[in-house]
Amino acid sequence: METTPKSRSIVEETQFTPFLKRLTVFCCGGPFLDGYILVIIGAALVQLTPLLQMNAYMAGLSGAISLAGLFLGGAVFGYVTDLIGRKLMFTLDLITIVVCSILCMFISNIGHLLILRFVIGMAVGADYPIATSLLAEFAPKKHRGMLLGILQVFWFVGAVAANFVGYFLIDVNNGWKFMLGSAAIPAIILVLGRWGTPESPRWLMSKNRVDEARAVMKSVYGPDSDVDELEQEVVTTKFTKIFEKGYFSRLIFCGGFWLCSVLPLFAIYTFGPTILEQFNLAHGKAAMLGDSLLSAVFMIGCIISLWLINRMGRRPLIIWTFAIMAVGMLILGIMPNAGPAVIILGFCIYALASGGPADLEWIYPNELFPTEVRASAVGVATAISRIGAFLGTFALPILLEKMGVGPTMLVMAAVTILGLILCIALAPETKGLTLAEAASIPTPVSGKVQSQEI
Repeated sequence: METTPKSRSIVEETQFTPFLKRLTVFCCGGPFLDGYILVIIGAALVQLTPLLQMNAYMAGLSGAISLAGLFLGGAVFGYVTDLIGRKLMFTLDLITIVVCSILCMFISNIGHLLILRFVIGMAVGADYPIATSLLAEFAPKKHRGMLLGILQVFWFVGAVAANFVGYFLIDVNNGWKFMLGSAAIPAIILVLGRWGTPESPRWLMSKNRVDEARAVMKSVYGPDSDVDELEQEVVTTKFTKIFEKGYFSRLIFCGGFWLCSVLPLFAIYTFGPTILEQFNLAHGKAAMLGDSLLSAVFMIGCIISLWLINRMGRRPLIIWTFAIMAVGMLILGIMPNAGPAVIILGFCIYALASGGPADLEWIYPNELFPTEVRASAVGVATAISRIGAFLGTFALPILLEKMGVGPTMLVMAAVTILGLILCIALAPETKGLTLAEAASIPTPVSGKVQSQEI
């Protein structure tokens, strides 16, 4: 049957309430920790590489192993979150990060480091589908794009924070211990802040827990709200749904553009000081400070994109920013021996434009899939992207050693162009749609287009 217009939706039209502000802040914790954990290892490796006698392959693996864990954590725990709910998982994953970060301070060999970093990566990977699904299901359509995009800004906040922590600890005896253990501090704060967060009423309704959903609605949106405006159909969580016709192409798009975006970005972030040294822009602590400034430019790009998401629309934003990113990377690859001004220009063009895909990494997968498999889809898209992040982070020091910085940047430019082609072919427009409308699959019925809400 055809979708009929609904009366005013309190959920989709609510204002930016104190509850939403608090939820947004503590949902930002996962991306913050991801950025922090990824970048801090690059600083710690300055001391750990000679201490543990690492070669280029082991250094690359140490930087990338958390991404492998993130792959598994996203793929597995997204589905678990759809099965058992968002609320419980919202704190368990962070407790794992606290414990493993503290244990990292006491490692004595490479094996210990790899195992703990892998488990930390799993916990961060689990947090992505948990936190973003929860935020998407509470957020109104007017603010949904901005709120989900803010999560990516905090990835860069975490990266900047890690760079500065590394900068001040790099010359401290056994500073690597404090670098790796420091992730426990924001994780503890987030555990305390997330405690008591209510379950998603959309998820409760999908499990036929109507009374609980109604109680959450009235607590969050006021006494006049009720569950009538939410999707009423009770649907079994079936992981394979994300591979069904209509949704599978969306999954390919979300995971594919995310992979092409983060493969160069994560490689640059993990080994930023090394890359700056290869370009003869800075050395030692100055290179770490330069990497911090580059992180700030990335963050500015995300903030600019937040302003453009609802004005420009999702599809034009991701296509144009991928194109501009490719230009920046080509400058670095074609002119690696140019003066500092040209190299800085290439980095800045790439960093500012990368805010578009970076913000949309959280928005698209949460908007394009229905409640019962939303976290599963986010988790799988995260996992796909981390294949690229792992490959880029693992391969970058090897490519720099074997090929040099110019050809390495050209490889990254080719990946970025591949992402542009994928976006031109598959990127949809979800601007102004409710969460149910964005997640629906149009199907032809009797010569008409029907919106199939699941």
